[in-house]
Amino acid sequence: MSRQGKREWKPLEDRSCTDILWLIIFSLFCIGMWCICGFAIATGGASRLIYGYDSYGNTCGRNNTKIEGVPLSGADMTEKKYVFFLDPCNLDLINRKIKSIALCVSQCPAAELKTYYDVKDFALNNGSNLCSYEITPTRYPTSPDRLTKCPKLPVLPSKAIPVFHRCIPADLGCYVEFAQAFITFVSDNTALRRVVAGVVTSKEIIMGLCLLALVLSLIMMVVIRYISTILVWILTILVIIGSVGGTGVLWWLYADHRNALNSNTTSVFGKEVASDNVKALLVYSIGATIFTVILLLVMFFMRKRVALTISLFHVAGKVFIHLPFLVLQPFWTFLCLMLFWVYWIAVLLFLGTSGTPVSNSTNMVHYEMQGPLQYMVWYHAVGLIWISEFILAFQQMTIAGAVVTYYFTRNKSQLPVTPIISAMIRTVRYHLGTIAKGSFIITLVKIPRLILTYIHTQLKGKENACARCMLKACVCCLWCLEKCLAYLNQNAYTATAINGTNFCSSAADAFVILVENALRVAAINTVGDFVLFLGKILIVSCTAFAGILALNYQREYTVWVLPLIIVCLFAFLVAHCFLSVFENVVDVLFLCFAVDTKYNDGSPGHEYYMDKALMEFVENSKKMGQYKPADGDGKEMKPMTRGTLA
Repeated sequence: MSRQGKREWKPLEDRSCTDILWLIIFSLFCIGMWCICGFAIATGGASRLIYGYDSYGNTCGRNNTKIEGVPLSGADMTEKKYVFFLDPCNLDLINRKIKSIALCVSQCPAAELKTYYDVKDFALNNGSNLCSYEITPTRYPTSPDRLTKCPKLPVLPSKAIPVFHRCIPADLGCYVEFAQAFITFVSDNTALRRVVAGVVTSKEIIMGLCLLALVLSLIMMVVIRYISTILVWILTILVIIGSVGGTGVLWWLYADHRNALNSNTTSVFGKEVASDNVKALLVYSIGATIFTVILLLVMFFMRKRVALTISLFHVAGKVFIHLPFLVLQPFWTFLCLMLFWVYWIAVLLFLGTSGTPVSNSTNMVHYEMQGPLQYMVWYHAVGLIWISEFILAFQQMTIAGAVVTYYFTRNKSQLPVTPIISAMIRTVRYHLGTIAKGSFIITLVKIPRLILTYIHTQLKGKENACARCMLKACVCCLWCLEKCLAYLNQNAYTATAINGTNFCSSAADAFVILVENALRVAAINTVGDFVLFLGKILIVSCTAFAGILALNYQREYTVWVLPLIIVCLFAFLVAHCFLSVFENVVDVLFLCFAVDTKYNDGSPGHEYYMDKALMEFVENSKKMGQYKPADGDGKEMKPMTRGTLA
């Protein structure tokens, strides 16, 4: 311990289990999640979701028990495995379900049934009663209830959905009315249809451009690995060329399309498509021009600080050379998140068909959660946030552990064979409780923010201006707090990876280090994040530019608006996933660098762990007066030997 009462950092030396209590709490919470899933399965929610149930509470393909007060319940539906809707096109948008009587049938009608005599013949030949159970097939043509308890004519050909055993019309054209009702807020339905048609027509191009975005992101990671020293200036020049060139191409295409429209050489439909493209290109050109001007101004004012990140980026490139599997971290995290989200949605759907059967005045049955059981949905919702944050935190801890191992290993040839797997094993063995605690803190902030956002959405147009402003301010403050805590959490995980301490100790240690290096933290985060943002912009710009060139060959029958938006969003998401890993590596390296310079001064017995590039950076900083080994004003880091801490 130091004379000031501060604990000495011991990279990779001491290691023990941290935050065991929080690991127990998180484990109990996960057991609760599994109990909810077990409850939904045990009460029949899973079977009702998969096999379906009719409007009288009978699960298809099962021998059912009687529901009190529902005469047609309790039927043996073992041979009737499919759900048939009398009016499958009558969709209830508010309640998100088909507003129709549902029946269990043994076979879906494969051919169109035009009359009730056809319905009767189908029932007699196949044993599938398409009218309500109390009406016998022979009475179908003459029953007075046939208009309400028999299918709407004509009965469209249908087929069963795999796994979910619902009879759905083979021709989905009947859902066009639902789609039109859903988009009533769009005034120009003709333009909307052209936009949707453009997406359908360009689906191969969209898929190809999405694949291009993935390839460009991988290439960007390769560029970062091998030419990180000149990466900053290459990105700066390429973004300037790309932004100015892309803006020029957009204005040229706008002029070309406007001239083509004025020539009146196209058909009527072609004129409509061309007019839409001219308007879209004008908006794109103006937006690109404004964006390019702002981008150039920001780059001009930040030009002197760009050099500060080159050394750190160079070392980060070496990290990816020694730890190439870091590039795959987004894939594993995304896979884990997708598997969990699929499980979460499945259990949520199970809960939607669990609970107590409730009948209405017409003896139709639906299931709903009553009493304390309805709070299981809220518990399940909290689980979505906490476990998702836990998975993301596990990735951060794994990256931190691998990079810390690389940094504090003097002889790089003695690195573990698989540093990333070693970091994962170390995290699972010692630090799951720390991850659980950090992710829970983010959950505590995110839940009220989401609740306030939901309230603001529900009260939109109803609350007064003061209430609306207060809600927005609260949401904004919680969002800022969440981002600050997420950044502190990431550095706390790095401190845990270095020192093996619990979450609170690691967060306090990391906070002290960050405060002591506040100026450098601001410079590296500002310039580093901006450079990585330029990389994302470059990927999106290249993908959009390729999309413009590809879609230009379909100018006669393709509206560009939606395809380009889809491609650009996907390109940005892919670039963000890959470059966020590089950003995490830079942040971890910086904290390691700060700890290294604080407790070592390069003297015998207190040699630096840092790479030669960072040593050169420190020496250059000393020469420029930005780094002083002795106490004094204006220093950003001060080296401290272990002897002074005794």
